[in-house]
Amino acid sequence: MDNPLFAMKNVSFYYHPREPIFEDISIDIKPGEAVCLLGANGSGKSTLLKMFCGLVFPVRGQFEAFGQKISEESMEDDNFSKQYFQRVGFVFQNSDVQLFTTRVGDEIAFGPLQLGFGPAEVKQRVEDVLDMLRIRYLEDRSPQRLSGGEKKRVAVASVLALNPEVLILDEPTNGLDPRTQRGLVELLLELNKIGRTIIISTHNLELAHTLSRRALIISEDHKIVYDGSTREALDNHDLLISVNLIDEYSHTHGEVEHIHLYKHG
Repeated sequence: MDNPLFAMKNVSFYYHPREPIFEDISIDIKPGEAVCLLGANGSGKSTLLKMFCGLVFPVRGQFEAFGQKISEESMEDDNFSKQYFQRVGFVFQNSDVQLFTTRVGDEIAFGPLQLGFGPAEVKQRVEDVLDMLRIRYLEDRSPQRLSGGEKKRVAVASVLALNPEVLILDEPTNGLDPRTQRGLVELLLELNKIGRTIIISTHNLELAHTLSRRALIISEDHKIVYDGSTREALDNHDLLISVNLIDEYSHTHGEVEHIHLYKHG
């Protein structure tokens, strides 16, 4: 049986002591899983992802990744943090906070260069992800002058250029047109198929149904109220209503992806 890739044990976290985000949560995620964090806006999904990514740390309890304790102290070690960020890639919900160079090709090359790869290796990685995401036509353009969907693809490309073992995405389809959404979903399915661990946060039930076999559902008071089969979770309307993911007028036509949010006239 595989050891957990990520292991949180009795973790509590808050930005302000009087306003806890999480208290005493425990989660294990195994290599190769595709896991979806489901919850309404403000439930704490993004904070939990940041903890997986080593950007925030438990106030109490312990978080381990790849068998090692992750803390503010451990991430201050440059070699340790460099290896960690090579293994764990994070795509932010808002691509504008992730893109900062004046040329797409340079944006994608930045991570591999920081990790010390040689020019030939960096060039090959850039070309590979440009082709993988079908964005070679963007290579010489400024990221700041792209559409929202193009920015998202460049952000994903900059992470994939590091060839991470784990890909973490916060609301990955927000702001994307249907064709771009489908392309991203197909890419994530393929990456998971070849062994990459995928963790996403979303309140999009169709995306959860398509991408993940396991769902963690977070209530509006920041508690993990479900951990199990995505299909079973999405069939449990009482549960989804209780966490404000659907309302009482929602229903399905055989499959979860046909949920309608309003009552028929």
